[in-house]
Amino acid sequence: MVSEEQKRVLDPEQDAAALKALTHPLRIRLLGMLRQDGPATASELAVRTGESSASTSYHLRVLAKYAFVAEAEHRDGRERRWQAVHFVTSWSNKAMAAASGSQALVSLSRKAQIENLEASLARHEADIADGRLGQEWVEPSGINDLMPRLTPESLTELWDVLDRKLEELTARDAEDPRAAQVVFLTAGLPLAPRDPGAEAETSAPAGTGAENAS
Repeated sequence: MVSEEQKRVLDPEQDAAALKALTHPLRIRLLGMLRQDGPATASELAVRTGESSASTSYHLRVLAKYAFVAEAEHRDGRERRWQAVHFVTSWSNKAMAAASGSQALVSLSRKAQIENLEASLARHEADIADGRLGQEWVEPSGINDLMPRLTPESLTELWDVLDRKLEELTARDAEDPRAAQVVFLTAGLPLAPRDPGAEAETSAPAGTGAENAS
C-alpha cells in the first residue's frame, strides 16, 4: 500500500494547471508506465507507445514541470532517464465535481484506468502462457464483476476496508521474494434505476455477476 509520502493529492482550485497537464491521454499513459515499470528514457517509452521520441520527450518535460515526474539516475549519462515522483495521484471527487471543467479529467482518468486494465489482462495472460509467471498465480488471479446494492455509507465503508486490508497485506509481503506486482483495480459506480421503456444503451452494459473469472 502506498504511504502518504508516495501519494499526491490535487486540489482543483490550487492545482488547476497541474490537473490540466494531465488531460492529455499520452501523458497519463507515460506516467502510468513509469509507475508500473520504473524509470525509462524518452526513447524507450517511444518504442513502447509507438510515438516519436520527440513527442514522448516533450510530454515528459510537461509532466516534470508540474512535478509528476523527475530525472532518475542515468545509466550511461547520455540520455535523460525519468521516474515517477509519486505512485498515486488522487483528488476529492466532490471538489472536482464542483470545479469548472475538472469533471472532464475525472472521466478521462477513469477511461485510462479501464484501458490499463485491458492492457494488464493481455499482459497477464501472456505471462502465464509463456511461463513468466508460475502456475501458483493461476488460481488467485481474476476479475470480479459484481453488482451489490449498497448505501452511500456502505460504499464508503467498503473503500475504507479495502484500503486497510491492502495496506496490511502489502506490509506483510514486502520482503517476501515470491511477491509480484499485482494490478488491483476496483470500481464502485452506482447506477440509477433504468427506465423499463428506455431504448437499449450500449454505453452501460449489464454486469455478468462473475466473480474471480479471468
